[in-house]
Amino acid sequence: MLGVCYYPEHWSTEQVQKDIHLMRELGIHFVRMGEFAWSRIEPKPGQFEWRWLDEVLELVDHAGMKAVLGTPTATPPKWLIDRNPDILPVDKEGRRRKFGSRRHYCFSSPAYREEVRRIVEEMAKRYGEHQALAGWQTDNEYGCHDTARCYCPRCQEAFQEWLKEHYGTVETLNTAWGAVFWSQEYGSFEEVELPNLTSADPNPSHYLDYYRFVSDQVRNFNRIQTNILRELSPGRFVTHNFMAFFTDFDHFALGEDLDFATWDSYPLGHTEVFLAQPELTRRYAGTGHPDIPAFHHDLYRSIGRGRFWVMEQQPGPVNWAPSNVSPAPGMIRLWTWETLAHGGEVVSYFRWRQAPFAQEQMHTGLFRPDFSPDVGFYEAKQVAGELKAVELPHTQRAHVALIVDYEAAWVYEIQPHGKGVSYAGLVFHFYTVLRQLGFDIDILSAGTSLEGYELVIVPSLPIIHKKALESFTDFKGIIVFGPRTGSKTENFHIPQELPPGPLQALFPLKIVRVESLGLENTDTVVWQEKEYPVGIWKEWIETDIQPEVEWTDGRGAGFHKDSIYYLAFWPNDEFLLDFFAQLTSEAGLKPLRLPAGLRVRVRGDLAFAFNFSDVVHKTPAPPGVHFLIGTTELKPYDVAVWKGTIQ
Repeated sequence: MLGVCYYPEHWSTEQVQKDIHLMRELGIHFVRMGEFAWSRIEPKPGQFEWRWLDEVLELVDHAGMKAVLGTPTATPPKWLIDRNPDILPVDKEGRRRKFGSRRHYCFSSPAYREEVRRIVEEMAKRYGEHQALAGWQTDNEYGCHDTARCYCPRCQEAFQEWLKEHYGTVETLNTAWGAVFWSQEYGSFEEVELPNLTSADPNPSHYLDYYRFVSDQVRNFNRIQTNILRELSPGRFVTHNFMAFFTDFDHFALGEDLDFATWDSYPLGHTEVFLAQPELTRRYAGTGHPDIPAFHHDLYRSIGRGRFWVMEQQPGPVNWAPSNVSPAPGMIRLWTWETLAHGGEVVSYFRWRQAPFAQEQMHTGLFRPDFSPDVGFYEAKQVAGELKAVELPHTQRAHVALIVDYEAAWVYEIQPHGKGVSYAGLVFHFYTVLRQLGFDIDILSAGTSLEGYELVIVPSLPIIHKKALESFTDFKGIIVFGPRTGSKTENFHIPQELPPGPLQALFPLKIVRVESLGLENTDTVVWQEKEYPVGIWKEWIETDIQPEVEWTDGRGAGFHKDSIYYLAFWPNDEFLLDFFAQLTSEAGLKPLRLPAGLRVRVRGDLAFAFNFSDVVHKTPAPPGVHFLIGTTELKPYDVAVWKGTIQ
C-alpha cells in the first residue's frame, strides 16, 4: 500500500479538501499527520483547538483512507519552553540549545515527561477510537540532529541514579571502570559527572555506561507514550520512524515496545553523507547506493519482528545533504518496489506538497508549491496502478543472516583506535558484498536464535554477552567472525584471557596485538594463492590452528576450525567476494556475481530485479518465466518482477 506525509495545518480548509480528494484518486491508503502540530493543537496552555484536525480526519474517513497520527512531542511549543526552560537540551560543549527549530528537548527532563504524558493523553482520549485512525507514530526520528545525548543537570542526576541501580556501591563502580587509572576514583555516586568537557578522553567504561544510559532513557521516554496509547487507543498500531545509519540508542530494544518499525528513506542524501566517497557519490548521484535502502529494509524488518514500513520516502531533491540532486527518472518507482520486495507493507512519500516557507522549503514533494504535480507524483501513480496487478506474498526466512549490534557501534565510537575504523562502515561492507552475490539477508540482533540459517556473518562483536555466546554455540551452520570480536568485557576492559574472550571456548586462538593501519597504509593477505591489499585494521594471532589466510610474512590472518571462521583483518571487497562465494557454495547456496548496479530480491514466489545503473542489464530470470512487470532486458532505473526464482 501507499501513504503520504501531510501537514494540513499548513494549508487552507479548501485546499485540504482538494488534497484529500487527490490522494484518493492517486491511490493513497494512509495519511500521516500531526507530528509537528502541537502549537496548533494547543496554542495556549490548556486551550485545545481540535476542530481543524477533526475535520481532516472526517475527510480522510469519507475518502476511504486511514490516518496515522503522530504524537507532537518532537516540537514542544514556545509557551511550554518559556514556562519550563530546563526542557531544553545541552550539547556536548555545555551549550544550552534554543527554541526555534525542532527536537529541542531533553529525554530526562521530568517536567517534559509530564507534559508528554498530558498531550499524548489528550490526543488519545479524543482520537484513540476514531474510525479513521489506523495507528500512531510516537514523536519523530528520536535523536535526530544529535539530540539523543544530552549533558544537562537533569541528565547528570538521572545518570547517577542509573549507576546506583546498576552497581549498588560506588566501590563496585570504581572496580568496573578501572577508576584507579589517572586517579579517577569516586567517593559517591553523586560525584560522577557526565563524560564531556574533559581535558583528555574520558574513561571508556564511563562513556559506555553513559551511552547505555542514554539508550535506556530514549526507550523509557517512548514507553511513556506507548503505554498511554495502548490503554486509550485499543486495536490501533503504535510505531516510530527511525533513521538510517543512526546508532545513538538500541533500536532493537526500543522496537520491542512497538507493533512494527518504520524508517525514513532518503537514498541520495544517505549515500553522500554516510559513504563520503566521491567516486561512489558520483556513480550513484541519481540513484543512491543500491544497498543503502535494502540494508535498512532488512534491519527494520528485524526490529519490527517481520513487519516494517517506510514512513518517509524521498520523492525528489532533498534540502539537507551537501548536494541535493534530482533522482534519476524512475527511481521513486524503483525505491517503492524495492521496499515492497523486502517485505515492506507501506511506502509513505514525504511529502504531499513542497512547503513554500520555513526550513524545508527546498525539500520537494509529490506536488510543487504552485499546487501542480511534480515528478514523484507520476511515479507514485504508476506504482499504484502496477500494484493492482501484483499480489504480494509473505516474506520468507533468508539463508544468510548478518548480526548487527548497537553496543558494538558504541565501542567502536568510543575507541576507534585509528582512521577509517567505523562499525557501521564495516557492517555495511559485509552486507553489500553479500548483496552483490545475489543473496537475501536477514539482519539479526546478537543473541537471536540462528536456527535455520546456512551462513551467519558477525562482522564484529566486541562484547559477547552470554546469550550471544549460547546462540553461536548452538548454531550448526557456517559462521564467520570479523575483527575485534570478543575484544572487550562488559565493562570495556581487555579480557583477562585476551581477545576474542569468551569466543575462545569455541575457537582456540588469542589476539596478542592489534594495529590500526589508517587509510593510507596497506598490507597484503594471501588466500588460495591470490593476494589482496587490505588496510585499516590488523591483528596478531597466537594459535595452534593452521592459518587459512596469511600475511605476506607468513603470519596468520584468517583461521578456520570446523564450521567457524575468524578474520583478523579488515577485508576489502575483492577478498570478501571471493571468500563468501566459496563459503556459500560449500553451504549449498548458489552465489551470483551481479553487475555493480543490479540487485535482486525474492519475496515468496516472486522474484525482483532492480537496475541502479544507466546501462541495460539482463535479469537473472530462468527462461520462460512469466513477467508481471518488465522483461528480461532491464532498462536503466527500471524494475522487473516475475513468478519464480532467480537463475
